[in-house]
Amino acid sequence: RSVALPPQVPYAVNADFADLVLLAEDGQVSDADAGTAHDSVDPARKLFEVTASGTARPADTARAYEFGVLATAAQLIGAGQAMLDQSVGYAKQRTQFGRVIGSYQAIKHKLADVHIALELARPLVYGAALSLADRSADTARDVSAAKVAAADAALLAARSSLQTHGAIGFTQEHDLSLLLLKVQALRSAFGDPTLHRRRLLEAL
Repeated sequence: RSVALPPQVPYAVNADFADLVLLAEDGQVSDADAGTAHDSVDPARKLFEVTASGTARPADTARAYEFGVLATAAQLIGAGQAMLDQSVGYAKQRTQFGRVIGSYQAIKHKLADVHIALELARPLVYGAALSLADRSADTARDVSAAKVAAADAALLAARSSLQTHGAIGFTQEHDLSLLLLKVQALRSAFGDPTLHRRRLLEAL
């Protein structure tokens, strides 16, 4: 399934092979057809313009948007953890000046900071999921907090992982390059951190 929720989510992801494509806006949802394709910074994500092709039906599009934000935050946590795991493994194997690079404090501290950021963001994602499930009045606040924390943690993981791996992390042959692009795409999906920080401020 793939859905577009304008204006925050104007394109549907991979709508060309989704078994169901939806257009949700203004409290209504309708079946939709995929139109013009747009490239994403993440080669695994194709973005499509969609046009309604069926009768619009009433729907809680605001709640659907919150689910999308939460799912994006969860993916960011997963991508960040994957990069951290790869970097720890690489730091234990790569040698420089006769020592594995993981023995240097600069590397240890950098990866420890990533671990802390991910562990601080993870409970916010769990909490946002509970708020959504309970239909809490604070759902928008909690979901935005989760997206901001997850996006920041994943960005830190991306930067630290690339610095740990060095130039090989940029290459298409290395899995890290795929995760770097995925994080860049997910940070802006369903609203970038700036939008969600604004929502947090409005909820205070």
